[in-house]
Amino acid sequence: MSLLTKAGGVVSLSIFVALVAYLHRSYNDKILNDRLDSVLRGLLRAEKKVGFETRTRVAVGFGACVDGFVNATDIFHNLGFIPPDIPEHYSVIRDQDELGKVFSYFFRHGAAGERYIENRTLFESIVNEARRHSFTRWAVGGNAPVMAQRFAKEGCEVMLGAKVSPHLAGLLGSNIKIAGDTIDDEDIHIALEYATGTSWGNFKSPRANRFFIHSDQFNPYIDSLELFSQAAASFSPQLLVVGGLQMMDSFPFKPGVRKERLQKLGEVLASTSKKTMIHFEMASFSEEALLQDLVEHVIPYSDSLGMNEQELPNLYSALMNGTATLISDAYPRIAHVLDQMRAVYKILGQTSEKNNRRKLTRLHVHTLAYQAIITTSGSPWKNTMSAAAKASLTANRHVCGSNFIHLEKARLIIDESFAASQAHGSRRISFENNRPVSCWKEGNYEFCVAPVLVCTQVFQTAGGGDNVSSAGLAVQI
Repeated sequence: MSLLTKAGGVVSLSIFVALVAYLHRSYNDKILNDRLDSVLRGLLRAEKKVGFETRTRVAVGFGACVDGFVNATDIFHNLGFIPPDIPEHYSVIRDQDELGKVFSYFFRHGAAGERYIENRTLFESIVNEARRHSFTRWAVGGNAPVMAQRFAKEGCEVMLGAKVSPHLAGLLGSNIKIAGDTIDDEDIHIALEYATGTSWGNFKSPRANRFFIHSDQFNPYIDSLELFSQAAASFSPQLLVVGGLQMMDSFPFKPGVRKERLQKLGEVLASTSKKTMIHFEMASFSEEALLQDLVEHVIPYSDSLGMNEQELPNLYSALMNGTATLISDAYPRIAHVLDQMRAVYKILGQTSEKNNRRKLTRLHVHTLAYQAIITTSGSPWKNTMSAAAKASLTANRHVCGSNFIHLEKARLIIDESFAASQAHGSRRISFENNRPVSCWKEGNYEFCVAPVLVCTQVFQTAGGGDNVSSAGLAVQI
């Protein structure tokens, strides 16, 4: 056989192998696209099963600010920040070195975080740098205003408890009632955002997320509480939502001030009519003393809790042994999350109802990959399956920045089945592509788990939990 013939054979074999690989990849891509399409259609059907017959009244507190969204590594580069060799956690940021270390502490895990900057000069230099550049986006900030906007978007009649500037009031729009004084200056938060795989120094982020920094002067005191409670009495909301209490974390209060404000909040919640359901939206807390105050003065008066995959272990740890858990798995297994949800639900569901305390009847955990909701049978919470679907779809819509879900910008990072518990012999539950929300009953409660069509072209991660949680609540009231 001539060399030419041999060469021709090698070329033919190479073409054949390449063709087989191409066809195999195309076949797998078609299977994945078909699954995504089927899951999307199933989620949309579940979402559309619920409509609004009347305008549900929702009161949301506390605090408000303006958020500036920046690329974390870009702004650090512009300010001449040098990545640290070793990450380190700080509850309060006092200088540039501490900011770099605590940012890296969360960044390397792809974990969301939020910390108070005591050094006003440092914080103002970051804000001024953000203002100088066109890449910065400015929007309504703070848990309560963001949740209020989502409730209004879902057709609810909304009242917001916050002190706002005329500028912020204009951003909120006229369809949200404000219960709080007008202020001249507004608190500003900076969201240091990053994408999956972003590198900074020796660290690489395993997922897209953000790290918030602030130097608030108004929000830690929940100053709008008194006006809000008065207005809520005449507003008669069907749902009262509490959020933004992480602004109290590591803030330099005078001794006893924080506890006094939380005690006052507890009194307001305790005096709220039982016809009004109360939801508390968790956040990133690092102070164990604050966590214990929340367990004592806020959580016992809540019918519902909302949190992400980092905040659930934190609450679980606080309830079990009084400690805080700063970092947890960015991609937790469903069985692990469900077991922690069961434990939290059991502890808080057994709360004595004396002194107007309430038993937990709803718990929503929102993660990157899935939504999990537990509700008590016979409680006022309804449409759990549709709520899980709506929360899942809202996650994609918010992060991608589009009401229309583009399948070419989405992926599933969840297995086709999962164990219902880590306990030995636990049953496995399979996702059905055309009926993607899995629901089942255990004792006197129901679980629903929905996969998330994870956005692959991130527009914004900040505010994701607030939007997701509010969208789920809107269909359950």
